[in-house]
Amino acid sequence: MNDLLWIFVSAAIINNFTLTYFLGLCPFFGVSNKIDTALRMAAANIFVLVITSFSTWVLNTFVLFRAEYLRLIAFIVAIACTVQFVEMVIKKTSPALFKALGIYLPLITTNCAMLALALFQTTRGYGLLQGQAYALGAGVGLGLALLIMAGIRQENELVTIPKLVRGAAMNFFIAGILSMAFMGFAGLFSSH
Repeated sequence: MNDLLWIFVSAAIINNFTLTYFLGLCPFFGVSNKIDTALRMAAANIFVLVITSFSTWVLNTFVLFRAEYLRLIAFIVAIACTVQFVEMVIKKTSPALFKALGIYLPLITTNCAMLALALFQTTRGYGLLQGQAYALGAGVGLGLALLIMAGIRQENELVTIPKLVRGAAMNFFIAGILSMAFMGFAGLFSSH
């Protein structure tokens, strides 16, 4: 159990996909305007990551154990199918959320964080429970990054910002500072 907790915390904070590995930046910058939209995108990402982790484990354990050359394409197909399923469910259950997420929802398919999860899980040799802890931690980390950025961006609307740094420049500046803060966590913990 301690090992699973360490994997979760490591993926969520110490090795945060967005702020440490710079994966999943498209939704990070695109959907972090409002906290409620960021929260919903985080939930969609967590769901897709957990299903991707399970699919990766199934593919590695039962299908691709001898066909390593098919892993990458199999992972991409599994991610695409999962995202398509999530997109259909959100469109049916919450048309407003579907509209708010816009193009960023189908872009989860090409979100490099999804493929990175499958590849990292495979190279680290994680089993089912370890993979699920890793996926949940990665999803929580992505969500944490989205929510922090959305909160800061909403607060920035209330202050006067010089014209020179408004918009994308300010967002990149904020992302850089957040990234440095999260990379600082790596120095607090020894390697496991």
